[in-house]
Amino acid sequence: MYLDTLKLIETLSTKASFDVGGGFRLAAEPHAPGVYRIRCGRPEALAGDVLPGSRGRAHAEVLLARPEAIGESVLEPLTGEVKGWQLTQGDSTLELQSNPFQLILKRHGKPLLVLSAAGIQGAENFWTLGFELQPTEKIFGLGETHGDLDRRGETILSDDPEHRALPLAWSPNGWGVYVNSLGRVEHDLGCESADEYAIALEDSTLDFFLFAGEPAEILNQYTQLTGRAGQPALWSMGVWVEQPLDHSATQTAEMIADFRAQHVSVDGVLMLPPAAWTYQDSKLLPDWDSERFPDPKQMMGVFGKHAVHLCLHTIPATLAGTTNFTELEDRGWLLANERGDAHVFEGVVATGGKPFGLLDLTHRDVLNMWSERHRHLAEEGVGATACDVQFDIPDSVVARGGETGAVLRSIYPALARRALFEAAAGHRVPPEGVVFSSDLFAGAQRLLWQSAPRVPNTWAGLQHTLRTALSIGASGVPVQMHALGNAQSSTDEMTPELYLRWLAMAVFSANFAFQSNAQLIPTNFDEATRAHVQTWLQWRYRLIPYVLGAIEDAARTGLPVQRSMALSFPADEEAQRWDTQYMLGPAVLVAPAMQSGTELQIYLPKGEAWWDLNTGWRYEGGSVWTISCGLGTIPAFGREGHMLCLGPTAKHTGEFNSARILDEVWMFGMPVHNPVVMRNKIRVMQMQGSSYIKGLEGLRISPSEGLEVKRRGAEVRISRAR
Repeated sequence: MYLDTLKLIETLSTKASFDVGGGFRLAAEPHAPGVYRIRCGRPEALAGDVLPGSRGRAHAEVLLARPEAIGESVLEPLTGEVKGWQLTQGDSTLELQSNPFQLILKRHGKPLLVLSAAGIQGAENFWTLGFELQPTEKIFGLGETHGDLDRRGETILSDDPEHRALPLAWSPNGWGVYVNSLGRVEHDLGCESADEYAIALEDSTLDFFLFAGEPAEILNQYTQLTGRAGQPALWSMGVWVEQPLDHSATQTAEMIADFRAQHVSVDGVLMLPPAAWTYQDSKLLPDWDSERFPDPKQMMGVFGKHAVHLCLHTIPATLAGTTNFTELEDRGWLLANERGDAHVFEGVVATGGKPFGLLDLTHRDVLNMWSERHRHLAEEGVGATACDVQFDIPDSVVARGGETGAVLRSIYPALARRALFEAAAGHRVPPEGVVFSSDLFAGAQRLLWQSAPRVPNTWAGLQHTLRTALSIGASGVPVQMHALGNAQSSTDEMTPELYLRWLAMAVFSANFAFQSNAQLIPTNFDEATRAHVQTWLQWRYRLIPYVLGAIEDAARTGLPVQRSMALSFPADEEAQRWDTQYMLGPAVLVAPAMQSGTELQIYLPKGEAWWDLNTGWRYEGGSVWTISCGLGTIPAFGREGHMLCLGPTAKHTGEFNSARILDEVWMFGMPVHNPVVMRNKIRVMQMQGSSYIKGLEGLRISPSEGLEVKRRGAEVRISRAR
């Protein structure tokens, strides 16, 4: 069916419904400021906000954290020759034209997104639509890429694990698109037709959201709609190390003791798979792998003596051929084929290479059991879990709730990871916990932390890990945990220079983990390199209040810790070309070295002034600069009007005084913006040409040149020097 009519049949302040012919209805909602929801399908499908029954509610909960509309609009008929209707809220308008059907998203009266000539077409469980693209228009988001952050010219499939897809697309021109479905979605970003963004959806109802605004506001509205991440524990902000491949838990603890003796900071250990917990015969709850962990309490106590927390792998699976497999199959607790037999998956690393069956997490009892078991483990002292379950589940596999194909492939990792986060968070308010995973799926932005890809130990590998962090950040995921190299890859090209450049970038990120390959352990480098490592680790711990503040900020704004130039400066086309530069939070621009050498070119975005963190010099934006950068420095610039709040030097987060989390404040020009800092410790106010900052008692203040600082207890007055 091709939409060709538009007859108004119902109007409310929160929704307008139209008959579009062929027995189909179209509903347009002003869902939130600058956000419009468009749904098209049979009248019975549009009668409620979700599919009927518990299954529909479960699907809606995975997709939307806020299904109800909170916006209101004015519905008016179009005037002039063009017939139709327009919904207006604030500075944005959704225009619906008839004969022929047309859809136009506008802001300030300017068209942002226009339905292409192909229009909207629907058939049984299949929909297509397309939008016109301007010749030079760029598209960002839609998941992970290690290439150009601009996805123009690509085709992306939502349920293909190799595509590493996420559902939000946006343009610096001021529009965003989110297809609200667990079905398969194909995004053709000008691949088949260069001037069209074409979408194909396998679902009974077409349901998508359009966003109008700056990219930062689009991410804000998108994450409000679909859910935002919780917060990590303070200890997880410290440095991590991955367990060596051939180490027992005892040997890893001895390595941590050696790190501490050589003043290398460590707070967390990523234990290697297989899963730490397995289904033991005659037990229907996963229990510790007794061969690897004969005394779990004693093992965790050994690491606890060093104030180190463990992250252990888990998987919602039982090994094929065991008594438990048969028992769980008989109960209907495993994903099954069409005959009702439990499907046997090929072995993966988490199962030690042995075939297995997957727990049917769409079954509420199974999901609750699995989550509750991990809650008990968290109470026993397990710091974090890691879980990768984004398997290519065959179309023949059917869940208890009837999910199959793309829907099951989309919903399964979301259910698994959400259950683990809820287990880690327990009853904390706000929810706080860490779950490592490399899975990407609709709803991934709600959960911490995203694992970095395995990349070669080369300059190209460094670029790869940075670009993936920036691309998933542009898609709504706030944190990627970088790995400093790859313990499972050749280390022939990992020179001290590359190692230190990689470490510097990782320090100015959400966080990172050392790899425990003999050539990647920081204590195995020469003395000069180790000295630089010490400097960077001190920087890491001093940055924790700022970086943790940026993560807490993500829970309010949806903005990631590492922000691409396109996301931060959408009006500066030149800035978008420098796509291995990034903003660390709102205040610091970082331009890491991506190739060998000490001479670097950087671009400082226009319309701003920038303060060099290394020299204190001030630069006007809009220019390219060539600078000299030794191995102990990284080009980093403070944004004028902002502040950088630093903590004390520490060996691990156990040394932090929660009552004195800050040590020093750096100012970049006259403070105007409230600083990003853990738990909002500081506030800025402007009065009579001065800035007043409260909450700085006892801290060192580093003002920019040309400013005067006057202190009165916990209040600091900043004014121009006379």
